[in-house]
Amino acid sequence: MFTKNKIEVFPVIVPTSNKLKSVNFYLVKQENSLTLIDAGLNSDDCWNSLLKTLKENNHTLTDLTEILLTHHHTDHVGLVERIVSNHSIPVYAHPYAKLVLKRDEEYLKMRVEFFRNLYHEMGCGEMGENQVANLYNPIFLNEDKKIHCEIQEINNNQLYGFDIMDIPGHAPDQIAFYHRECKWLFAGDLLIEHISSNAFIEPNYDGTKTKSLIQQKRSLENCLSLSIDLVFSGHGRIIENPKDLIKARIKEIDEKADKYLNMIKSEISTASELAQFRYKEKYGKQFFNVMSEIIGYLDYLENQGKITKEKKKGIWHYYCS
Repeated sequence: MFTKNKIEVFPVIVPTSNKLKSVNFYLVKQENSLTLIDAGLNSDDCWNSLLKTLKENNHTLTDLTEILLTHHHTDHVGLVERIVSNHSIPVYAHPYAKLVLKRDEEYLKMRVEFFRNLYHEMGCGEMGENQVANLYNPIFLNEDKKIHCEIQEINNNQLYGFDIMDIPGHAPDQIAFYHRECKWLFAGDLLIEHISSNAFIEPNYDGTKTKSLIQQKRSLENCLSLSIDLVFSGHGRIIENPKDLIKARIKEIDEKADKYLNMIKSEISTASELAQFRYKEKYGKQFFNVMSEIIGYLDYLENQGKITKEKKKGIWHYYCS
């Protein structure tokens, strides 16, 4: 438990066997509210951990007053339906998240076509086509993960005592909840202590491509301007005095960008070629993650004016400026 200025945070930490180490979500007790920030996975482990944490702190499910979501990923929204079906409370998310959480039909069609075109332009060929055909690939948002309850759009700069910050990069709809008085930041997956957070390539909600790594770096830089004592992360440990870690993550982006620039100098010109050269067998096994990284760094280097691109037979080729 964390306590400051009569505000209490009860972390719900659910260990995992993967590199994320844990799935984290948070109960925040203020004078007139008990807010749940994020909702873990839709699993019995997360559900039982939530109920246990409530009980240990003299609360029950019916004491919850609202749910705030940092972004739409399934390990942050999993218990929403189960909670709301047992105790009807408002659920709040970024306006962009609503299309995804509700599995909007037109958005889903656009999303599949977006990735089909993107992977073709990046020179992925048959591998890209196979990814688009694979219904279990992350480009698909399966109907069984649909949120049926009403989603309230967060359109204000403040909500329940928190400043609302747009921190896209990991997801285009990711937001943070900043408690200025306590100097606490609930930042979803922007900052994870033990690993760098992925900046996933997604379509914007008008069908254009997000420049996710550029967004990620800008979001990290914006957090440097805040006075923060604790970052309540979506995975791993709660981060104390996070500014050194934020600076390290920003430095890592520039160091990795230099590595990709050197690959392009060696005349590796397409995103697919870069991915296969750098990641070998991971290119096929972790295609979505790998291509998100490669495309993100190509956008980043192009934005800095260090590379240019030319389309040949429908495929982008990248060259040093």
